[in-house]
Amino acid sequence: MNADRQEGVDQSAAAQPAPASDDAVRIALNDAALIELRFEDRRVLLAPHVGGAIAAFYDLPDDGGGSGRGALHWLRPASAEALAACNPLGMASFPLLPYCNRLRDARFVFDGREVDLSADGNAFDHALHGHAWRRPWRVGPVSPTMVELHLNHEPGSEPAHHWPYRYEATQRFELDDSGLFVTMSIRNLADQPMPFGMGHHPYYPRTPATRIHTNVRAMWHATQDLLPTLLDAHPCIDALASPAGLPADAYHLDNNFAGWSRSATIDWPDERRSVTLHADAPFDHMVLYAPAAHPDLLCLEPVTNTVDFLNLDAPREDIGGGVLMPGETMQARFGWMPRDLSRFAAGLNGSTFPVSS
Repeated sequence: MNADRQEGVDQSAAAQPAPASDDAVRIALNDAALIELRFEDRRVLLAPHVGGAIAAFYDLPDDGGGSGRGALHWLRPASAEALAACNPLGMASFPLLPYCNRLRDARFVFDGREVDLSADGNAFDHALHGHAWRRPWRVGPVSPTMVELHLNHEPGSEPAHHWPYRYEATQRFELDDSGLFVTMSIRNLADQPMPFGMGHHPYYPRTPATRIHTNVRAMWHATQDLLPTLLDAHPCIDALASPAGLPADAYHLDNNFAGWSRSATIDWPDERRSVTLHADAPFDHMVLYAPAAHPDLLCLEPVTNTVDFLNLDAPREDIGGGVLMPGETMQARFGWMPRDLSRFAAGLNGSTFPVSS
């Protein structure tokens, strides 16, 4: 992906202020192409050249580092190595477009047309996460607390261009005192209907004490290669909804959930902090990735469709996804709202998720 590193990055990035001398995170990442958002001591680093991804979302130490406490990360931060390799899987979160998760055998039939994505350079047997995460994004309007990233897709024969429908997508990132908010939009530029899904793929810090709180209706059980077979109950569902929450180490999970409440909290009780994810419709589905073999990995992903939704014969409410008519746009918003009781003894601030217009 290094060949795409500079493509799509315009001079808006150069308008960003130089990293502050106390921001060890940005200095360590050592990547001049990063876009920085700032609100007081809160920071977001964005990597338009690495799939339009979030590289880090964190708070600076409140004492200038005198206590030895480092930056407080709300998402797992990217590494300098992942940035140098332009590896989206090593970022804090990356966009999922024009579909989320897997498509069986990288194929589907829509509106009488067979679509084959097997040669799209995805490197997976079942096409994974769309292609927007493997493309550089263009930097649009930018301010100290907001930036827009844009992707224009024209079908072609090169890798990550095989999706046969023209579209344009935007991510708008906004940082304020309550958190980081992302507005995603996708517009069909083709002269025919286009199936679509969208989402984001965040990684969270995971410790033995990490707990997850949310509500879902049912879980998609899956084959060994993670294709859904049955939407049914699972013990984790009650645990997620319980006051204590689900310990991240309780089960091996790499599953989609239907009927998501569009709100979830990742809690680190031993650190007296948490982050809550709120989302608009149609983010009615959620992916939870807590692999037993990798106790440092945890993802809770807001998505509009389940795995293989274009090949599943199931009710729309169970699989999600949608269809955009020519010229039609879908827009939806989600955001992460941190709470740090170790820093603010007064407790929760009681703020609410801003309603999108």
